[in-house]
Amino acid sequence: MNLAILVGRIILGIFYLYNGINHFIKFGAMTEYAKFKGVPLAEVGVAISGLFLIVAAFTIILGIFPEIGVAALVLFFLPVTFMMHNFWAVPQEQHMAEIVNFSKNMALMGSALMFLGIKKPWAFSLGKKKGG
Repeated sequence: MNLAILVGRIILGIFYLYNGINHFIKFGAMTEYAKFKGVPLAEVGVAISGLFLIVAAFTIILGIFPEIGVAALVLFFLPVTFMMHNFWAVPQEQHMAEIVNFSKNMALMGSALMFLGIKKPWAFSLGKKKGG
């Protein structure tokens, strides 16, 4: 079971790391899209959301400070999900795509919250045992 958790952490962490790095590689395009969606201070939002994803990726992969990683993910997912994937406010032809992305983000946020239930320190992590 511990190995499965490690493999899952690595897969999910790489997903978040890839997407966080993309916030900076594709900064211009992401900023323009955020502006199109009505995000105030889009440049700042794209940069901060990218940093949240990168922080979360490292905490999950390394198994250190998981509470910080989960907080970073929640702080990422709440505004992004409701501002960028507002399926209730888009034309019908965009409705299904936004519902899919909204639902995916909510599920990923739910999975992030479940990390709080894993006994610490996580197996195969760089986190240290309390008192040890």
